[in-house]
Amino acid sequence: MTPPSVARAPPFSAWEREIAVRYLRARRVDGGLALIAVISFVGTTLAVMALIVVMAIMNGFRADLTRLILGFNGHAYVVGADTGPGLEASLGRIRAVPGVVQAFPVLESETLVQSQSSAAGAVTRAVRPEDLRATPLIAHNIKRGSMAGFGKGEDGGDQVLIGMRLAQSLGVEPGDTITLTSPSSVATAMGAIPTQKSYVVGGVFEVGMSEYDQTFLYMPLQQAELFFGRSSADFVEVKLADPEKAPAFKDRLAAAAGPGATVTDWTEKNRDYFGALQVEHNAMGMTMGLLVVIAGLLILSALVMLVKNKGHDIAILMTMGASRGAILRIFLMCGLILGSVGALCGLIGGVLFCWNIGAIQSFVEWATHAQVFNPSIYFLTRVPAKIVWSEVALTIGFSVCVALAAAVVPAWFASRLDPVEALRYE
Repeated sequence: MTPPSVARAPPFSAWEREIAVRYLRARRVDGGLALIAVISFVGTTLAVMALIVVMAIMNGFRADLTRLILGFNGHAYVVGADTGPGLEASLGRIRAVPGVVQAFPVLESETLVQSQSSAAGAVTRAVRPEDLRATPLIAHNIKRGSMAGFGKGEDGGDQVLIGMRLAQSLGVEPGDTITLTSPSSVATAMGAIPTQKSYVVGGVFEVGMSEYDQTFLYMPLQQAELFFGRSSADFVEVKLADPEKAPAFKDRLAAAAGPGATVTDWTEKNRDYFGALQVEHNAMGMTMGLLVVIAGLLILSALVMLVKNKGHDIAILMTMGASRGAILRIFLMCGLILGSVGALCGLIGGVLFCWNIGAIQSFVEWATHAQVFNPSIYFLTRVPAKIVWSEVALTIGFSVCVALAAAVVPAWFASRLDPVEALRYE
């Protein structure tokens, strides 16, 4: 008589999962992983957490720099447009281009700034008062004084705005007097002498980027034309509704500005800078990804020990009817569980760290009495963090794949174990 067929459990069935979990939870005296399992789990958690935090800081650094650069500077620059008698006509044509939200003339020049106690080099940026008030990054970040007197008085008045770090280096406050020295000179009977004039600090701004807060000084355009001996602005600064589309606007802006005008955009002016940031981002991602691979090697060593300790159990399972495929899947699940749970804990830790990075920075600086993020080196005044969820998903997927790959070799050896050899001396 033909014996009845025995139905086999499907792959990754409940009993396979139960044995995998039991092996991971077993004590060392019972043939379990013990300390090496904990080490591999902690290693995976820390590697994933470090990768998420580093990528978030790199993304935040790039996002904050982009926001400040685009908020402080223009998205496109028109050089060669009529900035003299036909200025308003040129501005009208440029503003009429769909997608342009702001266009105004700018005059820039390097100057020497002196106070009663110190001196420093600066870049004087001259704009019309109404245009500066329409620039939120400056108008909304006046930390001391105000813009109330900026541009008021004869020929634009004598009030200027300076950056916070420049004010600190000069030791001045709103209401103090500073002396500006122009690179242009005035011919006199004694020879050419530099142009100098005293101005009153009307307000101090802080945009959060040390390069701007240390370098720039704002002056009314009308006053700057007299001080520097110019009859017109240097260029027209244009801001767009979508800065990312600035390269596509170049031809339209040049046509609107008139013959002889040339247009550059912010991507051209900062190409090398953002290119270097992208290279650094990719290099840091690859470097931190090696930590995940190292954590995978810990999982590999843990599973090798597990297969060695569980040789007797594997032989008994085979003699009871467990297939080699079932044994393979059990140990694959052991590696997958270690990697998945470690990655999940790393995800939670990394996200919480990024969400509270400001408080963590403040605590570390309070505890160590040291500045952990020097604005003069990193440009920004705080540690930025921006979580890009697609990168987080890629990190989790990569860590799980590494854990699964690390489990393949031990699982394969476990499935090829000869039960007769394993039980010979039992």
